[in-house]
Amino acid sequence: MLIAGVQMDVVLRDPQRNLARIESGLRETSKRGAALTVFPECAVPGYCYDSLAEALPYAEPIPGPATAQLTRLCRELGTYCIFGMLERDGDRVFNAAVLTGPEGVVGSYRKVHLPYLGIDMFTTHGDRPFAVHAAGELKVGMNICYDAAFPEASRSLALLGADLIALPTNWPPGAECTACSVINARALENAVFFIAVNRVGTERGFPFIGKSKICDTNGQTLVESTTTDEDVLYADIDLARARRKHIIRVPGKHEIDRLADRRPEMYGLLTEPHNLKSPGRGA
Repeated sequence: MLIAGVQMDVVLRDPQRNLARIESGLRETSKRGAALTVFPECAVPGYCYDSLAEALPYAEPIPGPATAQLTRLCRELGTYCIFGMLERDGDRVFNAAVLTGPEGVVGSYRKVHLPYLGIDMFTTHGDRPFAVHAAGELKVGMNICYDAAFPEASRSLALLGADLIALPTNWPPGAECTACSVINARALENAVFFIAVNRVGTERGFPFIGKSKICDTNGQTLVESTTTDEDVLYADIDLARARRKHIIRVPGKHEIDRLADRRPEMYGLLTEPHNLKSPGRGA
């Protein structure tokens, strides 16, 4: 199965321009035969808002206008896409990723881990359990950007049966190590394919570093962008490899199982509530 990632520039507060660029990218990757194409975090509205009030006009319900537009294109092309947007639910706004396909909105995700940066200073923490969705034969789970820094997020998706974890992201300077090493580690420790798609360009003084990549189930990089320009990545993935957690390197002498070898009875500390405070927000 061929998957693709579109590393693109995004213009703040110009969703129609950004949707047109997403459509152009999806047509290009579909022509190459990609079954799924991933776009960056907040690819529709942009990211660096100064207040919730400024962002509200660019937040939409799911389903809504943006998802309807991309569903029509997915239906026309017979493909799937994942893209970042701002989801409005009553008075709340979430940093969201959406999976659309020929059948409509297949699934959506609300970012759980929020850094003190850009629109995430004002959005609500994701309030839904991690979930895996079917894009044809592919079982895909979604995280967003900072979620990759918390291994529990990827592990939850692996336990739910994900073949692929998709990470739309807006990595600024300071995230180079995440791009270089963390994505590979998440793929390795869960024996899943992992695609991280960053944006490029500069928004309100914040440059974005590119470095999008797709990793194999053994943590090796299949393809990565080495530029801070717009780019398109492609990789073939073998679903059987992602579903084979029992890895036999030397029969009877060197075998590992990424899920069965866990000791969850020793991890209770990870689920205890904490009282630590982040800048400008509650616990």
